[in-house]
Amino acid sequence: MFREVARKKQALDAEKSIELLKTARRGVLAVLGDDGYPYAVPLNHFYCPEDGKLYFHSGMTGHKLDAIARCPKVSYNVISEGRRLDGNWYLEFDSVTVFGKVEIITDREKLYDIARRLSHKFTDDESYIEREIRQSGQGTFMFAINPEHITGKHVKER
Repeated sequence: MFREVARKKQALDAEKSIELLKTARRGVLAVLGDDGYPYAVPLNHFYCPEDGKLYFHSGMTGHKLDAIARCPKVSYNVISEGRRLDGNWYLEFDSVTVFGKVEIITDREKLYDIARRLSHKFTDDESYIEREIRQSGQGTFMFAINPEHITGKHVKER
């Protein structure tokens, strides 16, 4: 059902793909938008090693959530920072795409736990994190992607 990487030599193994999902701060979520047009939006995420899901926070309304309500099948792509080797102009980087279905998180304690863990990707300021959760937690929507297929590859731009 899902396609494999066309250039097998460029494929990342599962361990490297998961590591990039853990460390990347942002990616792009793609949904089936209005009138059948793709809609892609940059988001930050948290990869939970305990359940293998990717978690996202959001406002309570918007194009992305309307699209997910119509069709819960999504894809999410992350890329590494990249690196230049030997003074070359081109970059080498890794890319991972996750295909899966969205699950809405309704358990507020779980939502707050994941929000804390996601926040730690950006800051260790506990007082800031707790203040944000107190002030904005009730207005936060959270969803997860239950991965059905994960594919990664190593890219050389040249």
